[in-house]
Amino acid sequence: MQKILVSSCLLGEKVRYDGRSCAQDGLLRLWQEEGRIVPFCPESEGGLSTPRPPAEIEPGHSAEDVLRGAARVMREDGGDVTAAFVQGAERALACCWKHRIKIAILKEGSPSCGVACVHDGTFSGRKKPGQGVTTRLLARHGISVFHEGQLELAACRLAELERDCG
Repeated sequence: MQKILVSSCLLGEKVRYDGRSCAQDGLLRLWQEEGRIVPFCPESEGGLSTPRPPAEIEPGHSAEDVLRGAARVMREDGGDVTAAFVQGAERALACCWKHRIKIAILKEGSPSCGVACVHDGTFSGRKKPGQGVTTRLLARHGISVFHEGQLELAACRLAELERDCG
């Protein structure tokens, strides 16, 4: 059975930077009942507390830049949390390898988990196209990453994988 890495906050765990969750129903609940879900929060696994100050990738840079050491993930107060974000991403990848996970569903907009967009680095609430640090690292290693609005696409990918492995 294919396992799926899922952002813990999407499963109701209060691990977001603001101490809240953003639980989802439907397919995630079904997959949880089937025993497919492996919950994971890269920011918590990287050592950040809950709640925590918001953080964003430096303006004009990408998650790829962060992973190459050419950019940082910063808190609004100037604190550098890059190491925690990279460590959380590396632990997410290790978890995927351990469970042979080929699909991840991560929280859109997060500097760790954003799939299609992240905040622009100015702490203004504006978003830009791009990926979070964990998403980028997983995608770099061939893991299909979706956000919570793409559950049907994730289900199609899951069906493909199970058909190929069947």
